[in-house]
Amino acid sequence: MRYFLTGATGFVGGRVAYQLREQGHEVVAVVRTPERADALVELGVELVKGDVTDKESMREAMAGTDGVFHIAGWYKIGTRDKSAGQRINVDGTRNVLELMQELAVPKGVYTSTLAVNSHTHGRIVDESYVFHGTHLSEYDRTKAEAHKVAEAFIAQGLPLVIVMPGLIYGPGDTSTLRTTLTQYLQRRLPVIPRQTAFSWAHVDDIAWAHIAAMERGEVGEQYIIAGPTHTLAEALQIAQELTGVPAPRAVPPQLLSGMAPLMGILEKILPLPSDYTAEGLRVTGGTTYIGDNSKARRVLGYNPRPLQEGLAETLKHEMQLMGMSR
Repeated sequence: MRYFLTGATGFVGGRVAYQLREQGHEVVAVVRTPERADALVELGVELVKGDVTDKESMREAMAGTDGVFHIAGWYKIGTRDKSAGQRINVDGTRNVLELMQELAVPKGVYTSTLAVNSHTHGRIVDESYVFHGTHLSEYDRTKAEAHKVAEAFIAQGLPLVIVMPGLIYGPGDTSTLRTTLTQYLQRRLPVIPRQTAFSWAHVDDIAWAHIAAMERGEVGEQYIIAGPTHTLAEALQIAQELTGVPAPRAVPPQLLSGMAPLMGILEKILPLPSDYTAEGLRVTGGTTYIGDNSKARRVLGYNPRPLQEGLAETLKHEMQLMGMSR
């Protein structure tokens, strides 16, 4: 099979490209800077210069393919300039799906996120859940809008499957989660909020689920491909058992989220780290981004690894990069 892929230079997209090539599929990927994508070239991925914000730059590469994986996305939390969120997450998704429709591509998989549900207040939600309210971050908001764009195309008959990961971790991560883990290892993370919880999935399991959704997912359906649910405090307690580095103290989330209004003022005049911006504190202050993957297990055969197993690999990788031993 020949697949078209966006986001191939990213964390998840790179693993999807790798697994597709391992299975013998042809992969054509649109990338903004092909000369910086040597790892994809080594995999045998065909690179085309383009961008999801430029619809026509993708047309030739997508034409004649057997399926589309639209994984590219903007995921910054706490940055001052948030304009890329609308351009990439919303407009970019519309461009990819319009082109897929025009070229009559047989099937597509769109990467959404549990963040479209925002803070679930401790409830482990399934695919039927619909969020009503104000989103905590621009990432949440733009991905929720893009999710609606995808649903609208499905209603028009586009052969699309939507997958919804939760928190993705693993070697090679570049998100704020990696910052949290490295700060923990360096003992520079004094406190963490209680109650904050995620559904943790290793990046390789997420990539596997994307391909399973292409092969076995039912057109028009959505699948939560999150992993097991743990609080951040539980995850770092597991990390302590694995590394010997003491876990930070868990404090009431109000101590952190209550600082958001003040940080909202300070960030206008000071270059604050993303974790300490008003948006960063809102997202991590006792929030729960959690979901039920039962449908993906039943239909796709999804079986994500336990957090202890995946975290052991991830922390070992980070400790090797930092020259640390247990």
